[in-house]
Amino acid sequence: MKLSQLFSTTVLGVAMLVGSANAETTIRVQSVLSDTADEVFMLKEFAKDVDALTGGSLKIEVLPAGAVVGPRDIMDAVDAGLVEAGFAWTHYWGGKHVAANLFGAPVAGAGVGMDNIAFLSWFQYGGGKELYDRLWGEMGVNVKGFMLQPVGPEALGWFPKPIESMDDFRKMRFRAPPGMVGAAYADIGVPAVAMGGGDILPALEKGTIDAAEWCCPKPDSVFGFQKVLKHYYLQGLHQVVVNADMYLNLDVYNDLTDVEKKALEVAANASLSKSMSYRIYENGKALKDLTDNHGVILEDTPAEYFTEYMAAAQNALQAAADDNEFFAEAWQSQKDFADIAVPFWAGAQASNASLGKAHADTLK
Repeated sequence: MKLSQLFSTTVLGVAMLVGSANAETTIRVQSVLSDTADEVFMLKEFAKDVDALTGGSLKIEVLPAGAVVGPRDIMDAVDAGLVEAGFAWTHYWGGKHVAANLFGAPVAGAGVGMDNIAFLSWFQYGGGKELYDRLWGEMGVNVKGFMLQPVGPEALGWFPKPIESMDDFRKMRFRAPPGMVGAAYADIGVPAVAMGGGDILPALEKGTIDAAEWCCPKPDSVFGFQKVLKHYYLQGLHQVVVNADMYLNLDVYNDLTDVEKKALEVAANASLSKSMSYRIYENGKALKDLTDNHGVILEDTPAEYFTEYMAAAQNALQAAADDNEFFAEAWQSQKDFADIAVPFWAGAQASNASLGKAHADTLK
């Protein structure tokens, strides 16, 4: 080969490498939430990690609710490629496949006492991730899922007056989550109404509903429920575990480089930890503000709630398992994990919970 040919070949090769290095892919992620939500803040933190891990070759642009399609149409839009990715809670898609409930919000901790930390143990090391990766095919959508944000445990909710018994609770029209979680409330006689977060405060102000749950002190206070209701119950069973996820069109995912795919995986695992850490502190600050500055009164949940709701949750879980083979497989995996992990974790946590409550009581 002549020197001139060698030089030309070398220049061409370098140009191709530089072009490859500078290639940039942008994934638009439409959320079901507005830009002010904590979940969106943490989603943008995830996007920053992906950008850094890929040297800028993969960028994630977060779009607010309604930017491309309505919140209820996000999964279909991602499946069809109308938008590259979506962000929501996976139990929202329980209508597409009942097993979505076990990954987004396993009702009452899957009926076996899993909290959000134990759930992550199952997900990362107990076989949950492998089942999660199968969910999308079972659902029939062209999607690759990434679990990003453990949100729970969620508060039981907000009430206009103390609920001394379940009979008091049953007299109130109550905003509850959709799917299996809300259905369990209906089964114990609570008039459960599903609606989006932004619709709750207007419904309370108009008297369309009497009481409500959304999430936790920080997100609840952002929506302003404390303006209408003052009695707040932290302890509930309905969403001890609840997770927010990103759904990426599978064709888009398959077109990414191996490094970019690995960056999404690593950033997602980091997001699981960072989101949990962020929420504990943010919810603590919000709860202090609610009780110190807004007249919010913390109440204790009636004991009969736990027995009634757990019975309804168990019935719902068993009915779904009897009806759907994949649901039964995923739930059995959670139960097998819980048989091993929950006795240790619950026992180890009991003393810490008691010590924490004792400290909290000194602050009243």
